[in-house]
Amino acid sequence: MIAARLFAHQFRSDLVRFWRNPQSRYFTVLLPIVFLVIFEEIFKGTTIVDGQRITITTFYVPGIMTLGIISASFVNLTQAVVAQRESGELKRLRGTPLPTGFVITSRAAVGVVVAIVMSALLLAIGRVAYNVPIPSSTMPGLLIAVVVGAASFACIAFAVSTRIGTAEAAAPATNLAVLPLYFISGVFVPEAQLPRFMHDIATVFPIEHLAQAVREPFIQTHGAGISTSDLLVVAAWGSVALLIAARTLQFSPRAT
Repeated sequence: MIAARLFAHQFRSDLVRFWRNPQSRYFTVLLPIVFLVIFEEIFKGTTIVDGQRITITTFYVPGIMTLGIISASFVNLTQAVVAQRESGELKRLRGTPLPTGFVITSRAAVGVVVAIVMSALLLAIGRVAYNVPIPSSTMPGLLIAVVVGAASFACIAFAVSTRIGTAEAAAPATNLAVLPLYFISGVFVPEAQLPRFMHDIATVFPIEHLAQAVREPFIQTHGAGISTSDLLVVAAWGSVALLIAARTLQFSPRAT
């Protein structure tokens, strides 16, 4: 019971801190909405995905949901972990009665919660503003994809944070890592319009598989909408990253 209260207190603290940070609010919450509106207003018509013809509006809602998941659980979390490490906050927290595991899992849990809220918000905007159908029977697959994706990318965030030396370098490093992959992973551009070699490169990384897993419930209107193979790839990346983070995660500021 005491452990549960400690975790709940830390989780509330991290969640409030996230919301009070203007940079986190804009880049994690507002930016995906801005992207969704821009793409939906500019691009019209239909496209081919997995051999099926769908509207561009239906393509971009799950695509931008993927961006929102990664923004909440990877980009924002990596920057927060590096900033807290370099400011000495992680070192101070490690010296308190709060278990180290709670410090890590609380930050990851915030990323998962924000990713779920962002996905629900983008889904609602897509339905109300662009008449994109909300998955019904395939909703379990969408929810599982969001949770698995957010948890896995949170683990990747902790692993990547160990390779970033300063808080100032965190934002450009994370954006440099994900922005090119957004374009070749079917987030901004339909895979049918990409050169084959770019698609082959994208399949090595988890963003392409998360995008597929999130898009599956919108395309397959029968069954649970679970893209098992793609989710396994995303989870494998997260598991390996968690092992790396467990061995290399740093709590003290880097020596200068």
